[in-house]
Amino acid sequence: MRRSTNAVPVYLLLCGGSAGLFAMVATLNLVYQATVVGLSPLQLVLVGTVLEAVCFLAEVPTGVVADLYSRRLSVLIGLFLYGVGWTLEGSVPHFAAVLAAQVLWGVGATFMSGATDAWIVDEVGDETRIAGIFVRGTKAGQAGTVAGILLAGLLGLVWLRLPIILGGIGYLALGLALAAIMPERGFQPTRTADRTTFGEMIGQVRAGLALARRRRLVRTLLLVSIVTGLASEAFDRLWTVHLLRFAAVGEHDRVLWFTAIGLVGTLLSLGVTAAISRVSPRTLTHLHPTRLMAGLAAVQVGAAAVFAVSGQFAVAVAMLWLRTIVGVLSQPVGSAWMNRQLEPAVRATVLSMESQLNAGGQVVGGPLLGWMGSAVSVRAALLASAATLAPVVGLFARAPAGQATAPDDRATAPDSAQETAP
Repeated sequence: MRRSTNAVPVYLLLCGGSAGLFAMVATLNLVYQATVVGLSPLQLVLVGTVLEAVCFLAEVPTGVVADLYSRRLSVLIGLFLYGVGWTLEGSVPHFAAVLAAQVLWGVGATFMSGATDAWIVDEVGDETRIAGIFVRGTKAGQAGTVAGILLAGLLGLVWLRLPIILGGIGYLALGLALAAIMPERGFQPTRTADRTTFGEMIGQVRAGLALARRRRLVRTLLLVSIVTGLASEAFDRLWTVHLLRFAAVGEHDRVLWFTAIGLVGTLLSLGVTAAISRVSPRTLTHLHPTRLMAGLAAVQVGAAAVFAVSGQFAVAVAMLWLRTIVGVLSQPVGSAWMNRQLEPAVRATVLSMESQLNAGGQVVGGPLLGWMGSAVSVRAALLASAATLAPVVGLFARAPAGQATAPDDRATAPDSAQETAP
């Protein structure tokens, strides 16, 4: 059957629209939670913890829809759950409503996870075209993000809750539009034996641990993922509260400041990403970045610590942007470093395990540091977050350079893990 030629513009609409709506909601969302809803530092972190836990638990059951029934249906369900969740949060300024919204958003995210890319691959059906389409989708998402941040600022000047409510309504409208125009002609249901299950997730962890026992670098990088998760959730949820102590008292001033912070941070990240994209993939693949990664981690820890103790708004914002830039720089180097150590049979297994360990670290570390933010101070929690991340510097500095995968060093993995795409 001839594949649909209308799928690509629909995919670009989905990428740009969803990224723009998310940016519109997220730009001032933490400001709204801290000032209008009045969440404490512990409550702010618990909101993120609930989201992480829901995403982890819902990933497998929601994947059944995309694998067995319809990629298109999975995407549409995700968009509608996004819309209901964000509309609820913006309309009802209470902690319970915010938590309920995270559950809806988290389940929606798992419906969307993987389904969007799988849908467009099925519809295009031409492997030579798909890489270019993904690049166009990324660019559409970047454009949507910038537009969404600017729109959030304009709407926030009218009413702080407005970008959240309209963002939720926008998700519902996008879902309705796609329900009318989104084709699905290339979908083939996944065999039951090929689907990911909770049993396979346990098998993934076992296979990853088996490889980690044999390779010190893999063991080190997995430990880095845990430590990063322990430290990150509190900082990601409490930096807004810290900056609110500096910002001018007027609500309009807060809207302008946080819109500008989000916009500049996004543009800096895009600039760094563009610069990295000019680096030869071979260079990244063959780099043994022990000192580089240790140095970047040290800068990230230092930036977080200075952010926490700084008494000047401009210095704090500069440290926030520096931390963001360093994170963008570290990601492709670290990813190439890890991938070079993994056999194809267990590559997806270990990478999935790395993500799970990071999420587990956030679920454990977030509430502890959030409690500190409420019981002691936000500054103390942010400093503790920086201190929690500090061991990563030593882990990178002492890590072996690693080695390329060797044919005689293969890990045993379940058959399902071997068939999972990286």
